[in-house]
Amino acid sequence: MKISMIIKSFTIAATLLLSSLSFAGNIDVNSGENDLAIHGYDPVAYFTQHKPVKGSHRFTATHDSVIYQFSTESNRDAFSHNPEKYAPQFGGFCAMGVALNKKLDIDPMAWRVVEGKLYLNLNKAVQKKWLSDVEGHLATANRNWYGIQGVSTAVLFAQ
Repeated sequence: MKISMIIKSFTIAATLLLSSLSFAGNIDVNSGENDLAIHGYDPVAYFTQHKPVKGSHRFTATHDSVIYQFSTESNRDAFSHNPEKYAPQFGGFCAMGVALNKKLDIDPMAWRVVEGKLYLNLNKAVQKKWLSDVEGHLATANRNWYGIQGVSTAVLFAQ
């Protein structure tokens, strides 16, 4: 009886440890419910159609532990062949937020491709601030990202 209790306790402890590790590995990427990136918008469409396009559950790919949805099979295939080209920068968190040492959610409508990279913002008002000095904000965000990348949003909000 005692051995079975020890085995059950060990199994529960191992399961909790593994689940916490998988969660901790996902704090570098902005994913909403069901681990969905960019609120279900197609990252390739920002480059090819030059606008946000809602993706479909029929065309998906996983990258950095989150699920991306695509509007077409060809967009999914392009992403799968080169996810670093199409995935949003800063793990899909608000670029202006990262410049301010925060990990903020995004509005898929507040976006900009800069030098071949996709940047998203919290909303259009924040995007306006971002656009006032893209080069400066981007330099700051790139420096800040390495300091906050492995930090949870809860910890950053507490600071």
